[in-house]
Amino acid sequence: MLFNSVEFIAFCVVVLTLYRLARTVRLQNALLLVASYLFYGAWDWRFLILIAFSTLVDYVTALRIQDAESAGARKRWLTISMVSNLGLLGFFKYWDFGVRSMLALLDQVGMHPNVHTLEIILPVGISFYTFQSMSYTIDVYRGKIKATRDLGAFALYVAYFPQLVAGPIERSTSLLPQITQPRRRVSREDVRIACLWILLGYFKKVVIADTLGLMVDNAYTHTDDMTGAIMYAAGAGFALQVYCDFAGYSLIARGVSRLLGIDLMRNFRMPFLSRTTSEAWDRWHISLSTWLRDYLYIPLGGSRGGTLMRYRNLMLTMLLGGLWHGAAWPKVFWGGWNGAILVLGLVFRGKSKPDGKPSLFTWVRQTAVFMLLWISGLVVFRSRDMDHAFVIIGKVFTDFRWTPELAIYLKPLLACYALIYAYHIWQERADNELVLLEANRYVRTAAYAFMLITIAVVGFRPQPFIYFQF
Repeated sequence: MLFNSVEFIAFCVVVLTLYRLARTVRLQNALLLVASYLFYGAWDWRFLILIAFSTLVDYVTALRIQDAESAGARKRWLTISMVSNLGLLGFFKYWDFGVRSMLALLDQVGMHPNVHTLEIILPVGISFYTFQSMSYTIDVYRGKIKATRDLGAFALYVAYFPQLVAGPIERSTSLLPQITQPRRRVSREDVRIACLWILLGYFKKVVIADTLGLMVDNAYTHTDDMTGAIMYAAGAGFALQVYCDFAGYSLIARGVSRLLGIDLMRNFRMPFLSRTTSEAWDRWHISLSTWLRDYLYIPLGGSRGGTLMRYRNLMLTMLLGGLWHGAAWPKVFWGGWNGAILVLGLVFRGKSKPDGKPSLFTWVRQTAVFMLLWISGLVVFRSRDMDHAFVIIGKVFTDFRWTPELAIYLKPLLACYALIYAYHIWQERADNELVLLEANRYVRTAAYAFMLITIAVVGFRPQPFIYFQF
């Protein structure tokens, strides 16, 4: 059973209460490790074996890499780590997808082999903790961090429950030292920041994401009855839904960690203010985009080797990034779509980002164009399969008309977008993530009251977080 937003908050409250009783790092780590395994085991205890296996493999291989006397031995131990982690991820996440795709291809050429899929259950969060654990052995291999001999601390690094199943994907250079060293004292300012993040994250999740989710699910479930305009509105709703769901979780995880004396990285930075795809990936799911950059794009060659090689590496990185999001062709298409508009942006601009501060008209125009392209990709991303995606695309191009039902979709959609854009612009202009904390007390009080009241009104139909399935 996946934790919904209410159960996750309740679980965190219990852990924080017990945590205050633990006075040493060893006791604190033991409590957090037990809590992390209980949290993960609540979904399906059998998959604790997988996370324990990944932990042991990378713990041992990292030590062997560090102690190896030759470059060849170090490379062999790294290969063992990579094969073990990617092998598990590939089997559980992509085996059935590969078999189904192969059968579909053979069917097209008149061959009908009697092969059945295994119907493998996808372990929740396997993509997140696999990438996090892999980055540790790679960083040890690169000499960025020393391998730890504290198995309990490393196990907690891999399974740390606030960010275990939906990120952010933390680097060992940042999170592991915070686990092995004594915690810093939680100050009054830490509590203020943590409470803001938790409240804001919960508001984004239950008020915006779950509200829009009802609209999006209805449109994608009854596509045949919808016009192209409604389906595109549903795609725009999904764009904001997935952002508020995921960014909301990341804020809650950061807030809970702050109360534990641990700092997690910022995973989102006002992505809907982006003017280009490259800028968007500097702002959206930052822990994944930087992981792909450092452990995939740069090893592929990055921008070395000329312009065409750079474009190739970008496309491969984005295609694999799309596949990371799910074993389905709409996810691969979405990755390719983002890769294509990223490359086209570089071709036409000759650089990765626009320079300087644009005029208001230029900013609005560029942001609007980017959002149209971004939403177009997510319209397909949300589809069940490519046949479903083609139906939606056909409707968008042939049946894009105004209907009374469209107005029903647009009202909550525009209201939610207005809220997010207003807050993002406020943060951007102040260049301060904590701008609300520094506002005068009347503005703060009004904002907190608004969030608490709206949560109380709409927040009693808790839904699991979207990224728990990745």
